[in-house]
Amino acid sequence: MEVSETRFSVKNMKCGGCVAKATGAVSKLPGYQASEFDLKTASAVVKGDVDPQAVVRALTEAGYPAQVNEG
Repeated sequence: MEVSETRFSVKNMKCGGCVAKATGAVSKLPGYQASEFDLKTASAVVKGDVDPQAVVRALTEAGYPAQVNEG
């Protein structure tokens, strides 16, 4: 079975500490398996059966406004 991936654009991420904080925020979500953040493109990929809106809320509450990338 293939793991689903959802892509997000994420603002305000500047360094590895930001990545660690953001990873901590999304890793608590039900269905989470893994995530990758790219500081250069201000984007993230979250793997697992997670609710995209829950990811957006978790990242935004952590100080990194996010939105789902459609398509």
